[in-house]
Amino acid sequence: MILFGVDCLDEHLDLLTGRVALLTAPSGRTADNCSTIEKLQGCCSLQLLLAPEHGVRGDKPAGALFTDETDEESGLPVCSLYTENSKRLSRRVLDCFDTLVYDIADVGSRYYTFISTLRYCLEDCAAAGKRFVVLDRPNPLGSRVEGGLLRMENSSFVGIYDLPVCYGLTCGELALMMNEEQHIGCDLHVVRCKGLDGNMTFRDWGRPWIMPSLNMPRYETALLYPGTCMFEGTNCSEGRGTADPFAIIGAPFVKAEAFTREFEALGLPGVMGTPIYFTPTTSKHQGVLCGGIHLHITDEKALEPVKLGVLLLDLLRRMYPDDFQFLPPVREGGKPFITLIAGHRDFESPNWDASVILSRYEAESESYRSRMRPYEIYTRSL
Repeated sequence: MILFGVDCLDEHLDLLTGRVALLTAPSGRTADNCSTIEKLQGCCSLQLLLAPEHGVRGDKPAGALFTDETDEESGLPVCSLYTENSKRLSRRVLDCFDTLVYDIADVGSRYYTFISTLRYCLEDCAAAGKRFVVLDRPNPLGSRVEGGLLRMENSSFVGIYDLPVCYGLTCGELALMMNEEQHIGCDLHVVRCKGLDGNMTFRDWGRPWIMPSLNMPRYETALLYPGTCMFEGTNCSEGRGTADPFAIIGAPFVKAEAFTREFEALGLPGVMGTPIYFTPTTSKHQGVLCGGIHLHITDEKALEPVKLGVLLLDLLRRMYPDDFQFLPPVREGGKPFITLIAGHRDFESPNWDASVILSRYEAESESYRSRMRPYEIYTRSL
């Protein structure tokens, strides 16, 4: 059973100097199931909570912007880092603390916005001369690396750094990498996990799955998410508003049995599909009957989620050329959301080639593996 960074904090209390702010979410909990908020209230001068997407208590819907508030449970002020105007630390907020502590579980995928908040806070703390302490947590996907690198001209809050989709580092290792590669110069300290091998996945932790957000209910969801999140950029449902988000994919025009039959013929490793009809209660196609596929992981080590996502997009395009669409840009002159998620513009071409895209992904993932090695702080056994 491993210990998270917060469980090892008592050995590093000297890092929590002066006034302390905490950036956290519902996943920030100790081994004995105490919230990190309570932990810090008992050992330092905790003055302020900072809230990423979904909020400190996880009470904000995905993508919902929100303003500052007071946390009822702790009585502490909460500064939102997910507002309409900014997702960065303002001068007013920076003046309220000396040390910023970060304790959030991630899902190992570039799209998940917590790592965007992590980068912004590194930059803002560096500019203001503030100490930044990451209470490390393991990557549930372990050292899995897959997908193409983000092209920085397509950067956004759902892709803020030139990483592959699955980046294979803990949040602490990733912070070290960003701080060094971008010459940020933050006074960064990582409180390491204990008993962690970098190749361990969630199944090896000996800990319960605590949802980092409501649409990430299971470890299996996190495994599929690097591929099926791409459907957020299409007119198909990615399963939000169903009992199994990111495992259920479909649309009103999809014939479930026929589509699933063609998917199974692809013979993709580690996954199988069954036909499903569903009516989303929220998000796309709310209240409308959809046909689609329910994905089931049969071998997580063999699974290639990003490849799965690209081939699902390709299959839908080929089977339903008059109905399947990538969503247009939200703002005039903006980029389609699929471009922001994918990190490249290939899908904007009507003649994109799945095999060409996947071949490039494989090469870019391989080059990234060498790039990440200097920042690995945990042994990665074979």
